[in-house]
Amino acid sequence: MSVEHDKKFFDTFMLVLGILIAITLVLYILARNVSANTQEQHVLADPAMRAAVNERIKPVARLAIAGKDNSALAPAKVEAAAPLADMGGEEVYNMACVACHGAGVAGAPKYSDKAAWSPRIAKGTDTLHEHALKGFQGTAGIMPIKGGRVDLSDKSIINAVDYMVAGSK
Repeated sequence: MSVEHDKKFFDTFMLVLGILIAITLVLYILARNVSANTQEQHVLADPAMRAAVNERIKPVARLAIAGKDNSALAPAKVEAAAPLADMGGEEVYNMACVACHGAGVAGAPKYSDKAAWSPRIAKGTDTLHEHALKGFQGTAGIMPIKGGRVDLSDKSIINAVDYMVAGSK
């Protein structure tokens, strides 16, 4: 009796499993069919998607041939962004300089730290302005060009240096 019962259970289990697999396959095929008729066609017809694909598959380089018109090969002219309007020293300090000068990162003298600023102030404000504008690497640390904010005007950087010097005297 046990063998017949086990065989009947196994047959029923396999039948249920087969039905579930068949349902899964039908749902998969149905989903693929629906997506092929909707999403894929929409993606292929989208101009932005086509432009992105064309950008990815365009040739890496073009060949200039002597004696031919190669003007189309000239690189596109990119205009530099105009620097931001002149800002006050405290505003620039709070926006850009505080990242390093607030915590003393990379040897930057902290704002109002008279001991750290006094040897720098002794070199003169022109030297401080030049180091802030053009960058500087000294024994104490590194000052990147315009503090890493090259979008700021020279006058804004000078105002920030003057603000930090005034707060450290």
